[in-house]
Amino acid sequence: MMEPTSVMAGILFPSEWLQSEWFAVWASFVALNTLVYVALAIAKMLPKVHVSDVWYHLHGLNRRAETRSIYPDGRRLSGASSLVDRRGATHPCL
Repeated sequence: MMEPTSVMAGILFPSEWLQSEWFAVWASFVALNTLVYVALAIAKMLPKVHVSDVWYHLHGLNRRAETRSIYPDGRRLSGASSLVDRRGATHPCL
């Protein structure tokens, strides 16, 4: 007595379907759809890039007319205990 055999490989299509034009169009759509979703997933993992920030950075423009820093007369040196004003003079920090 022969028992029925089953294939555990999923759905198998006839070879005529695999060589048809509609199947090629469908396979192309699935491939492009997959690439779009991969690109979206990668873009979601990357940090956000704001076009206006890049524009201002490339052209050396400041977005504010006045500084809103806690050091309004200049910028603080990183790791130093002095303050540098707009003319380049250093002043001790309090």
